[in-house]
Amino acid sequence: MKTEVQTSKSYTGLIWALSIIVPALVAVLIFAPQKLEGTGDWVYVLPHLNAALNSITSVVLILGLFFILRKNIAAHKTMMSIAFGLGSLFLISYVIYHAAADSTIFGDVNGNGVLEEAEKTGGIMFQRVVYVTILLSHIVLAAIVVPFVLFAFYFALTNRVEKHKKIVKFTFPIWLYVSITGVIVYLMISPYYVH
Repeated sequence: MKTEVQTSKSYTGLIWALSIIVPALVAVLIFAPQKLEGTGDWVYVLPHLNAALNSITSVVLILGLFFILRKNIAAHKTMMSIAFGLGSLFLISYVIYHAAADSTIFGDVNGNGVLEEAEKTGGIMFQRVVYVTILLSHIVLAAIVVPFVLFAFYFALTNRVEKHKKIVKFTFPIWLYVSITGVIVYLMISPYYVH
């Protein structure tokens, strides 16, 4: 029979393993030269779904904060569980989309997958710099926040309230930023979707 320390170490190992595997899988799928074939046009709905999931997650995270500030622990747990579920659905949808579809290039007006000289006119390059800056911060923080969200949930589920409080002080703002910037990135890139 496992002791509490052994169980804790097992969960800690699982959290770190997932924290490495998830971003690595996403990176492989985004940069893989071959995409899944035969998935159909339904995959092109997924970016819109992802934006909706991120939007709802942002609202639910804010509600979770609202409830805990009012000491309504039950409602807080519900909101944070919903946010975690939405984040999980987002991740599944995101992985499926990037396994099946090429990435869209910001500013690629004709949708040929290449940013041509004619497409680099006007304010598009400044907008592209803003977009890439937001996108990079979103990607880096999304990868960084994974273990902290998992540990926050683990500490909450195992009733380690002080550890939970300590970790969420920086985890919550990062998670909220990632959710909000996910929507911003979508709004900026969506005019260039060809499907």
